[in-house]
Amino acid sequence: MAEIIEFPGTVLAGPASERHGLWSVDGKLTFTRPRQAPDRVLDGWVLPGFVDVHCHIGLGAGGAVDAATAAEQARADLHAGTLLIRDAGSPADTRWMQGSPDFPVLIRAGRHVARARRYLRGFAEEVEPAGLVEAVRKQARAGDGWVKLVGDWIDRDAGDLAPSFPAAVVRDAVHAAHDEGARVTAHCFAEETLDDVLDVGIDCVEHATGLLPRHVPRFVEQQVPIVPTLINIATFPDIAAQAAGKFPRYSAHMRSLWERRGERVLEAYEAGVQIYAGTDAGSVIRHGRIAAEILALHAAGLPMASALDAACWSARTWLGAEGIEEDARADVVLCREDPRKAPETVEDLAHVVLGGRVIR
Repeated sequence: MAEIIEFPGTVLAGPASERHGLWSVDGKLTFTRPRQAPDRVLDGWVLPGFVDVHCHIGLGAGGAVDAATAAEQARADLHAGTLLIRDAGSPADTRWMQGSPDFPVLIRAGRHVARARRYLRGFAEEVEPAGLVEAVRKQARAGDGWVKLVGDWIDRDAGDLAPSFPAAVVRDAVHAAHDEGARVTAHCFAEETLDDVLDVGIDCVEHATGLLPRHVPRFVEQQVPIVPTLINIATFPDIAAQAAGKFPRYSAHMRSLWERRGERVLEAYEAGVQIYAGTDAGSVIRHGRIAAEILALHAAGLPMASALDAACWSARTWLGAEGIEEDARADVVLCREDPRKAPETVEDLAHVVLGGRVIR
């Protein structure tokens, strides 16, 4: 007989959509009461499982990690309520995780594509501009519909952030990815890089710390979402301090980007730019911190319902995943209180249910 779980609490099927009467039957959600009595009853406010749209499973400080470590990373995310991950680049092949009942649903982006000697060693497929298009095609075929470009990084000769590739080459690479059926997202810290990637039809921007008023209308018009990764941007002062002696311009630039991080996110949100939640867990940020990113978005000025939406309903729709709907996979989290009114409740979930199986 199929296991039946009853969720008697308030169900949040959307940021402002409340209903009652939800069950999981054999791993699928239903709003119709089963004839059999439930095997378990889990109380709390029910939301779709959280989404981390910028996460790195299989990546450590030195590059690829072994399978056991990758599994630990995924379980840490799962325990925190992250039931869907868009992996934003990893040197490890984590396809073995996909379809497993023990890990979050994983959408992979293949490996980062970066300029040779212009990124963290061991992380990316590193190429010169002439090799960018072919590298992007390769990673588009290796991933699950996403490619991650490193749009800028420190140029040691210039002593500051600079675009990794000429804009014309990036345009060809984006078109190549689209030809392969993949979307392209780009790591962008600096102001100039945002102009370049918006010019070439990018599909998403990670970090976007260089956002200026001139960029905002373009993000809205082109419907390009931003993933601010605020808990990662919190590391910028340390990066600036370490670079101050050798690269003072870069150090000052990184500090200035950090100082306006919240203001820029709020400006984008208020203008109508879609914001999604991503932790950038992998090398520096530990896994299992989706609640911290949700709360950071709220601290930046987003209403809590919108901060939740960035890691919940809209994020799932954007990635083509189910939410709380009839016959959807039973991937839900339960909060002890209404998270829209008690934000801190996302840090200590009452229950996590993956595919109808109670994780905690």
